[in-house]
Amino acid sequence: MLAVAALLALILLAGLIWAVFAMVQHPNQTETIRDIVIIFMALEASIIGLALILLLVQLARLTALLQNEIAPLLDSANETLGTLRGTTLFLSDNLVKPVVKMNSSVSALKRAMDMIRSTRSRQRRKSS
Repeated sequence: MLAVAALLALILLAGLIWAVFAMVQHPNQTETIRDIVIIFMALEASIIGLALILLLVQLARLTALLQNEIAPLLDSANETLGTLRGTTLFLSDNLVKPVVKMNSSVSALKRAMDMIRSTRSRQRRKSS
């Protein structure tokens, strides 16, 4: 891998030396190549400028979307969660708590009845 990288670097260096030598030997062709490169650079700068303008337009549209559509949607979801929280509290206070109290009372009564039955059955066994 290192040998391939060294070979590529050597080829690139040889190409640069050849290009400089050719430019020194033929100045008229060098000026023509320079002019062509300047034209391509200007064209590339124009394309990059257009891409930046499109990027800014898309960013403005995204910001408008977030402000005008997402924010109200989040507000609506927050309001719905508040309503749900209130409904949950209402159901907890008016339905769940009384049912739990009733179940605990029934369970306590059942346990007391079981204790009374077990006490009676022990007394019958002792008397027998």
